[in-house]
Amino acid sequence: MFVVTHRKIFYIISGILVAGSLLAMLVYGLNLGIDFKGGSLLEVGYPAGKPDITAVHATVAKVTGAEPSVRPIGEDGYIIRMKELSEPERQSLLNALSDNGKTKIEDRRFDSIGPLLGAESGRKSVISIGLVMLAIILFIAFAFRKVSEPVSSWKYGIITIVALIHDVAVPTGVFAVLGHFNPTIEMDTLFVTALLVILGFSVHDTIVVFDRVRENLKFQRHLPFEQIVGNSIAQTFTRSINTSMTVIFALIVLLILGGTATQNFTLALLIGIVAGTYSSIFLGSPLLVTVEKWQKRKTK
Repeated sequence: MFVVTHRKIFYIISGILVAGSLLAMLVYGLNLGIDFKGGSLLEVGYPAGKPDITAVHATVAKVTGAEPSVRPIGEDGYIIRMKELSEPERQSLLNALSDNGKTKIEDRRFDSIGPLLGAESGRKSVISIGLVMLAIILFIAFAFRKVSEPVSSWKYGIITIVALIHDVAVPTGVFAVLGHFNPTIEMDTLFVTALLVILGFSVHDTIVVFDRVRENLKFQRHLPFEQIVGNSIAQTFTRSINTSMTVIFALIVLLILGGTATQNFTLALLIGIVAGTYSSIFLGSPLLVTVEKWQKRKTK
């Protein structure tokens, strides 16, 4: 009952998190990867010792004729983001970076995406997230179709979407802040994949609590709805926390020991699953009580 009784406190916390995330997105913007805005990404390594970053920056700018982004990675490498390069331009750049073969370098990674493909990836990512949320509303409305009192089944779906918006906004806002101070933390198609995973994980957690509410409505109709929701949260609280913690521990290990290519993906998952666990317990379920009380006031 603690969660339901003090639900306004948790609403305020959620409101601060979402508002802060939206503010971060507006102030700092989204550090989009080349998957969305187009361009080329080159990762090079210098086994014998990497040169000064300013020298690498000047070399890249001279060859490409545009302002690049050069950031160190690991002990002996650089990640270079620049305009879209053709294969001959890429070879010219590698030749310049190796000082015409005098310095040994390793071509570790190269990705190039045109602006049209990047824009298309962005559109499809937004559409995919929207379709997932629509499917969740329809599924929950169908799954809880026999629940009509005191809260209609379709309202369960709307409340779930409110919680999911919270779960998407928080990692996006955190990445906006981190991407502003560290350009290597960017939003690419892997980030969108992480958001879709977060949506699936969070709705699974939320449905567990909602399903217990539905079951308790059958056997505890003599109790106030507020108490039924509180009992349902208490009955599923340990299960939700334990399930999330096993995933969080695995993600922490992967974040620390995993490769560079998966770090942003893992970080997004970690933030989103923590936010999703919080919303399923402290936001979604208490909103059922708030909606029920609004209905009572309206009826009166």
